[in-house]
Amino acid sequence: MTTLKTYNPSVDELCMFLSKYSDRLFGSGATCIRLVKNVSRIANAYGCNAEISIFPRHIHLMIMDQAGNICTAVTSIQDRPADFALNTALSKLSWNISDREIDFQCAIRLFNRISNISRTSPTMELILVSLANASFCRLFGGDAMAMVVVFIATFAGYTAKQQLIARHTDFRITALICSFISAVLAAGDILFGFSSTPVIAIGTSILYLVPGIPFINSFCDMIDRHYICAMGRLMNAVVITCCLSAGLCAGMYFMNIGMF
Repeated sequence: MTTLKTYNPSVDELCMFLSKYSDRLFGSGATCIRLVKNVSRIANAYGCNAEISIFPRHIHLMIMDQAGNICTAVTSIQDRPADFALNTALSKLSWNISDREIDFQCAIRLFNRISNISRTSPTMELILVSLANASFCRLFGGDAMAMVVVFIATFAGYTAKQQLIARHTDFRITALICSFISAVLAAGDILFGFSSTPVIAIGTSILYLVPGIPFINSFCDMIDRHYICAMGRLMNAVVITCCLSAGLCAGMYFMNIGMF
């Protein structure tokens, strides 16, 4: 391994870089403990200390070097889809910096490149999510026709989700609309008897909207005593769950299907 001998960035430069890094990492589904460790690792690599305060919508960052120079930054967290590949790449970048495999200017270039990498093809993502939801239907006891119904309902609902996200629609309205669309299509199984397990079909047709990552992250943050952020993520997940439940109930009511 080759160690690069380069100058250390100024406190201001490092603080601005880490504020962007923090927003990108946290906004893509990283836990608080990962954010703290990665940011501290990068700051320590340049002989600085990092103090981080994480809130549900903002990150307050303070960088101090050995000479006592201090720079602070407050960044707003942008809402983004969870992206584990991005989180992994950003974590790897922090280790590359810590091991002095790259200099600061190269780190900035790599960060910009990682941030702009295209995610999975929307069409491929749509197909995989639909197949995964149909698999959940089978897992819960649905028959082959119920899986087909769930695939179609998920395909339509997730297509709407992609379009609404592209238009920056509020996530609560997105969950409500998409669950309504999927519920209406899945309810056709009850009305027309396509399968022998229609209840399972309609119940699993909206599972793609369940906020599993926010629930898991809120638990992880609570274990690490980031209580404010944990409660913020928990409430966010609860709101999404309520919205998708309302969409499901509205779809069943629209199709004149009793819930009990």
